[in-house]
Amino acid sequence: MKDFVKIYKKIKAVSPEHHFEFTDDPFWILITTILSHRTKDKATDEAARSLYNKYRDYTGLSEAKTSDVKNIIKNVGFSNVKSERVIGTAKIIKEKYDGIVPDTHDELVKIPGVGSKTANIVLTQGFKIPAIAVDTHVFRVSNRIGLISARNPDEAEEALKIIVPHEYQIEFNPTFVEFGKNICKPINPKCETCPVLAYCDYFKSYHLEKNKK
Repeated sequence: MKDFVKIYKKIKAVSPEHHFEFTDDPFWILITTILSHRTKDKATDEAARSLYNKYRDYTGLSEAKTSDVKNIIKNVGFSNVKSERVIGTAKIIKEKYDGIVPDTHDELVKIPGVGSKTANIVLTQGFKIPAIAVDTHVFRVSNRIGLISARNPDEAEEALKIIVPHEYQIEFNPTFVEFGKNICKPINPKCETCPVLAYCDYFKSYHLEKNKK
């Protein structure tokens, strides 16, 4: 088994801070994460901040008109669906949870449109509760390096729970996201500047195949 802590610390050292732009409120972290699906960070942050500036809290957003929200978040992916979803989420937080965002995975995933990744981001970033949030960057980087060998995000989450110590889980997703965006990119990863090259299965297999040609 590879030394996760050693690899993580090397990745952390070259990864910029990754955080929610304007809030540490679990409700707005929840809304921002819902907006972020298949959307670039810049568009997500701008849309979430604009919603916050207009509606301020779950009460304001729960009473919003769908057309107004859709116009505000028009630059995010699937804005039609997400405009209804964020209003619906605000209503659920208001009516079912008395304005308090749940702080358990099981309760969070009961909210329509909230999957395991979103729930775990709310837990780690909103409540500072250890959890493993697997997005495309975490999935790609963890598999490439060879920390895990998973076929889908659910498998990856379960495998990473075993190897990532609790004290690293809160910052694990943000760290690997930045590393995946800046160095271990989906296409043309910057292997020449990677601090964990010596541990990376992807690099080893790539060069082995290249040298065979």
